[in-house]
Amino acid sequence: MHIQVVLFEGFDSLDAIAPYEVLYAGGSASDGAVTVEMVSAEGPREVISGTGGLTLRATSTLDLERADVLLVPGASGRTGEPGEVPEDEAGSGDWKQDEFIPVLLGRTLNTELPALLKQAMDDPDITVATVCGGSLVLALAGLLEGRHATTHHLGLDMLDATGAHAVRARIVDDGDLVTGAAVSSGLDLALYLLEREVGPRVAHAVEDLFAHERRGTVWRAQGPTPATL
Repeated sequence: MHIQVVLFEGFDSLDAIAPYEVLYAGGSASDGAVTVEMVSAEGPREVISGTGGLTLRATSTLDLERADVLLVPGASGRTGEPGEVPEDEAGSGDWKQDEFIPVLLGRTLNTELPALLKQAMDDPDITVATVCGGSLVLALAGLLEGRHATTHHLGLDMLDATGAHAVRARIVDDGDLVTGAAVSSGLDLALYLLEREVGPRVAHAVEDLFAHERRGTVWRAQGPTPATL
């Protein structure tokens, strides 16, 4: 299983680094059955996060021929409702520190990323995974209509507004779409991917290495509809 963690300007550092480390350890625990790399739609380059200007290097180009899983992080910046974002900021193509998160997410629409994500979503052999606002990158591109997904609790209404079925859960498994909620859920999402794709023994070994116990039930559209509690 080869995973590509997709970087874009303003990405949230922990959304990318936490899954990367878990999946990299999963590769060691599985004798190389899992590989992971940082990529960008534009190719190898330095990519500036939204967290204090921290920079990570994308070592390769996002490549749908090689990827079994694409993992999309969210953005890091000022929180705010979409209506609070000034029009001149939303329309600007220049990245700057401390932008509103919806602005940073919206700017991905002006890159090559949405077209590549659409191809990935249309390919049944590729799983798209997201952490936090990463699902909103897909939603803003019109790729989540009718799909079950989660995101940071501040973005659930925005997710619903795009036609997705927003679920208030830490991890939502919708088949070839697996989404995580808030920032720290990237650890849980990566461990779940290891369990689902490689097996629980490898996932447990990595969980033990990181001294991290996963939280919450992974939500799936299965079983009876629960009664109102």
